[in-house]
Amino acid sequence: MTVLPAMIFVISDRIQGHLSQSGGVARWISRLTGAEVAEMDVPRLSGWEGLRLLKWKARFLPRVDGRGAAQWLQEAGAAALFERALSGLAAKNLPPVSALFLSAGSAAAPYTLALAKATGQRSAVVMTPSVLGTAPFDFAIVPAHDHPKKGKNLLTTLGAPNMIDAELLETEGRSLASRLSSRAGNKWGVLIGGDDGNYSIPPEWAERVLKPLLETAEKTGADVLITTSRRTSSATEEKIVEMVRGSPSIRMLVLGTKDPWNPVPAMLGACQRIFCTEDSVSMISEAATGGHVAHILRVERKKGLRKCLQDLTTKMVDKNLLARRRLWGVPRFDLMIESFRGRGLAREYNPTKPDEAPPAQGRRDEGLSFNEAKRAAEWIIQRWKT
Repeated sequence: MTVLPAMIFVISDRIQGHLSQSGGVARWISRLTGAEVAEMDVPRLSGWEGLRLLKWKARFLPRVDGRGAAQWLQEAGAAALFERALSGLAAKNLPPVSALFLSAGSAAAPYTLALAKATGQRSAVVMTPSVLGTAPFDFAIVPAHDHPKKGKNLLTTLGAPNMIDAELLETEGRSLASRLSSRAGNKWGVLIGGDDGNYSIPPEWAERVLKPLLETAEKTGADVLITTSRRTSSATEEKIVEMVRGSPSIRMLVLGTKDPWNPVPAMLGACQRIFCTEDSVSMISEAATGGHVAHILRVERKKGLRKCLQDLTTKMVDKNLLARRRLWGVPRFDLMIESFRGRGLAREYNPTKPDEAPPAQGRRDEGLSFNEAKRAAEWIIQRWKT
């Protein structure tokens, strides 16, 4: 049996956040073993075909053999994906159990499992796939705040693995700093997420939270770099554009809905202090990986039946009527943020007391010792030998 993976196929659903997680783990495995990395996109399935293949027929994949997995791939429009994998393995003359198929998210997970089965290789998933769960995979990397069931194939992480490393921060940070007309050595980066099923960042939030932060930056002579995400509403982006227009402290504003560039690595490399909205696990994780104490910006929590059910679940957990892993939505993310705070990786930002945390308290560890992608890679390599 091969004692180290010789090739890694990153199976992508084209969602940037998922690719950052799986790609981060793959890059570290490659660095530690010399394994070649190839990225492959899954077919886009929607409507009835998507439901039939990804939600129904995929649930039988754990029980099929290699031939059955190959048949599923054919039916799911992934024949070309299968052929490309076979060609890549043949080109390196790789025997079974010498390559890894790796993905993040639910949409790519069935393809990852099927490709591994059809080629006689191993499979890994980041996060818990909604249909398959983690049990069918050789390796599963799941955030601790999801409270996954324990298993020999499972590693829990704090937050999300990502692509951030010292080399990327140095390169991107230096490039960004050279392009900015900066008047200050102290730079603050503000990472703003957006609306989802649990959180909301309306225009009023910018007035209530972002404005005091910018006023504090102006008083202390700090330059501010801001980026929004693809989830940020257009109304909120318009409000932010209006607020920062003419502000002497603003040195960069990247709107995630309009600019394809991801400035986060550059901001983490160039800034001395990072602020993150609470809704984004990925941005908080990236900030911590980049050696920063992430200053958490609280946003609005959506109301309605969903919130009532979350609150009810929390009460039942507090009374020991339900297991902690039953928490979901905002209470689950609150636990994650509390874990970051407990390890000194995050702290609360209070907009009513903006001067409470001195600007100097931003960098945590120049050695970048917190890196869940690297830890996951080391875990996979260690288990590969058994």
